[in-house]
This record gives sequence, C-alpha cells and structure tokens, in this order.
Amino acid sequence: MEIERKYAIHQMPENLSLYEFKKIEQGYLCHNPTIRVRKSNDDYILTYKSKEGIKKMTKNSAIINHEVELMLTKEAYEELVPKTDHHMIQKTRYLIPLEGGLTAELDIFEGLLEGLVFAEVEFPDVEASEIFIPPEWFGRELSSDKRFSNYNLSKLSGYEELDL
Repeated sequence: MEIERKYAIHQMPENLSLYEFKKIEQGYLCHNPTIRVRKSNDDYILTYKSKEGIKKMTKNSAIINHEVELMLTKEAYEELVPKTDHHMIQKTRYLIPLEGGLTAELDIFEGLLEGLVFAEVEFPDVEASEIFIPPEWFGRELSSDKRFSNYNLSKLSGYEELDL
C-alpha cells in the first residue's frame, strides 16, 4: 500500500546537488485502475495502482493506493511507451531526508511541464501521515487537488494549463 501527501514548494531547498536524484520519465497505459510505465535512471517499472476497498480521501488527507510494481526489461518498456495515453512526464526527483526517517521526493518537472515543482512524502502508515508536520520550505498541501496527480498532469500540453 502507498500512503503519501503532496505539497507545493514555498522555497527551494539549498544545495540540491548534494542530494541523491533520479531522472524519471513515465506514461500511463490505463486509468482507474492506473497502469503506469516508468523509467527511473536505468530501472524500468510497470506499476498498477487502485483505490479499490480504500476509504474516500477528505481534504488534506493522505493519498492512499494499493500499489504493485513489477520490473520490466528496457525492451518491454520501449515497446509499451508508444501505447501510453497523452504525454510522457519528465522530471528530476531529488530525495531529501526529513525528520523521523522520512524522505521528501522533490519533483522538478521538465519538457511540457517545465516550471512545475512539488514534493511528495510517503509514510509507513496512515497515523504517521496524520501527525506529519511539513518542513518550512513546503507550501500548501496539494494531496486532495486532483489537478496534481501525475495522470492528470500527463494530459496537459503545458504547465500554464493548471491555471494556478
């Protein structure tokens, strides 16, 4: 199970070059349930996500999904990419340690979504997500704003379509 919260960024953290990062491209083969293909550095992953049997989200609560990830070969990934709907998402994800053993995944989007930046934090359980106090560099919470789901972002032709 995946339990995460998503935030706008109030202020970019300093010294990003000191943190581990991943170059990511991803696209969606299906939505509801979500089937995604992703290249993360040199890893190729097929992900299945669904909300089946999960309580409905309320404002500013964690995003909860059943999630299964399967490794793909490079050839299988390249075969599936042309079958994705909409646009491929491209981003650099910085992994920034937070208190309590958590990690902020700071996504800086490229290509069609250049200019968009937000952070996600994954939690071991719902309780941890509920007591989480965001660091000062985080902005408003975006977890309940469906415009910021990566699937919805893949449908945009540009960052300005978010109408922020």
